[in-house]
Amino acid sequence: MDWEDVRFFLALARHGSLSAAARALRVNHATVSRRVTALEGSLGAVLLERRPTGYVPTEAGNKVLVQAAAMAEAAEGLRRGGGKEASGLVRLTATRSLGEGFLLPHLAEFQRRHADIDVELISDSRSMSLARFEADLALRLARPADGDVKALRLATLTFGLYANDAWRQRLADGEPPCFVGFDEGNAHIPEAAWLARRFPQARLTFRVSNHLAQRDAVAAGMGIAVLPRFLAEPALRRWDGPDPPPDRELWMLWRPDAAPGSATRLLADFLRTLFMEQKGRF
Repeated sequence: MDWEDVRFFLALARHGSLSAAARALRVNHATVSRRVTALEGSLGAVLLERRPTGYVPTEAGNKVLVQAAAMAEAAEGLRRGGGKEASGLVRLTATRSLGEGFLLPHLAEFQRRHADIDVELISDSRSMSLARFEADLALRLARPADGDVKALRLATLTFGLYANDAWRQRLADGEPPCFVGFDEGNAHIPEAAWLARRFPQARLTFRVSNHLAQRDAVAAGMGIAVLPRFLAEPALRRWDGPDPPPDRELWMLWRPDAAPGSATRLLADFLRTLFMEQKGRF
């Protein structure tokens, strides 16, 4: 078995497509395909299944994936043992509001400290799987219920009803509130469910899939929205309704095989310190 074949398999399993894996490895997609086929031949098993959404590990592939990740981690440990800094790609998944509304400028500081580490920020409403190596680190607005992951509570996010000054004056004048909320596909999100329970007859003047767009809609005067404090303030002002929306816990998750000093753990340590320092914003 050729270690390079294992490395190419790991990249394809993580990225899910030949083109993305090829870009990460700086080769052409035919080389990725050839290397993975060679590994499957040497092991006598089909490791990846091609689906419309991309390549997905088979049952055998998942077992090999765990071993391949351990091999990659061991190789990186040997490299660092020679006095070199950690390097490579870390895939971080977070909600769009956290990723684009808070993390981006701070991730620039992380890369200034660790020039050889590349970061991919995945702002996706669906939960990326750490077990399937779709991501290396995850920020989730819920405590993990199961799975073989390490977890750390980073912060408690405070939510409130926010409006611009014009809408606050309209409310003070006795006008009934109109809201900016989530679209139908995201009606299950706790903030959307709370709003529907608390104001069942209220009008939703604008619907969109994420908090960032809701904040901009509120700033433009389209209505009132349930927003996290870190995203809304200080540009918007809180409307003190009868009762506030519930808080939510923010958790960081990573796989147990991420060794101290690895690129993944360096980013995890950076985020832990960052959220401690910025606790007042949340």
